[in-house]
Amino acid sequence: MVDNNCFIDCSDMGDNNTSNYFKHLNSIDCSDKVEGKNGLTYLSWAWAWAELKKRYPDSTYTVYENADGWNYHTDGKTAWVKTGVTVCGIEHVEMLPVMDHRNKSIPLASITSFDVNKAIQRSLTKAVARHGLGLYIYAGEDLPEDAGKPVTKDQAAELERLVKEARVKPESVWKAYGARKVSEMRTADYKAAKARLLERIGDAVTMVDPEVEAKLP
Repeated sequence: MVDNNCFIDCSDMGDNNTSNYFKHLNSIDCSDKVEGKNGLTYLSWAWAWAELKKRYPDSTYTVYENADGWNYHTDGKTAWVKTGVTVCGIEHVEMLPVMDHRNKSIPLASITSFDVNKAIQRSLTKAVARHGLGLYIYAGEDLPEDAGKPVTKDQAAELERLVKEARVKPESVWKAYGARKVSEMRTADYKAAKARLLERIGDAVTMVDPEVEAKLP
């Protein structure tokens, strides 16, 4: 079934279209569409692109080539890709190293076309995230290494409390950050998850009819 309410015309947003479209994409729950691997969380490129196009059909993406027409760039030692995603006339560009399964840069001589293609897909997914869709998933990637430590007992307890208040499935929250249970959550993800849950709780509160709320115990 097609959700007729999911399509949004950027031209109908007026002068505030930038913040409106970002807020809309940022509010989409991606929890059940992520996968964790080697301590990092991934969002499916195919799913992210499909969700974006359903809501903003005019969105486009670009894979930037180098001067020789290659779809990757190199300094002679390693390589990276450069992609861009445009939504409502606004482009966000993302550059990502061509990495192996350990998320380490692959030496130029060992790079295959498969490695480049995989990097392009990951780069495009992150470029989409810059527009808001799944952005919270990447929170903490640029933090120091100690941010990768497990959450403290107090932080874990707070997250569990917020999950109950937000009335969401705990496992979907942990999975969104590449964890199976709250104790596997990273310190880097704590603030992002907390902010996300508080936002959800706030949205739920504003949806309650004042007259109904007044009758609640």
